[in-house]
Amino acid sequence: MQAAYDDLLKRTLEKICCDMGRLIYLASTRDYNTGSYHHDGLANRFRPDAASQALELAHKEIFYRLSECSLQELVAQLEIYLKSSGENPLEILRVWQKTEPYRIAVPSEAHPTVARLFLSNLRLALAIWRHHQETNLQHL
Repeated sequence: MQAAYDDLLKRTLEKICCDMGRLIYLASTRDYNTGSYHHDGLANRFRPDAASQALELAHKEIFYRLSECSLQELVAQLEIYLKSSGENPLEILRVWQKTEPYRIAVPSEAHPTVARLFLSNLRLALAIWRHHQETNLQHL
């Protein structure tokens, strides 16, 4: 599993711009019906169970690292993620505030209190980032 984890960090996660992007990416590798993680490339290079374990471990580590961020750091992570998406950041923000798709980014086995705190902080970070954007638009 360690070799699969190291490969995941080096070949995939290192290329993603920020921890918020990594968290969203890793959550997308989880089957929402079973909770199992899948990555064809990693499973082909290593055993499927090792690939799944590596993805799950990385998901948890990045989630807990983001959970420990200050609100200011979380806003910065969010801004990097939104601006690097290739989509209109304000449109992503609108959708995220309306439908909260980021809720699925929380690992299945995350401590419930940490998960609630993370989601609450992310909602605040979204509101702060939106306020900054609106303030910047007013000054143009």
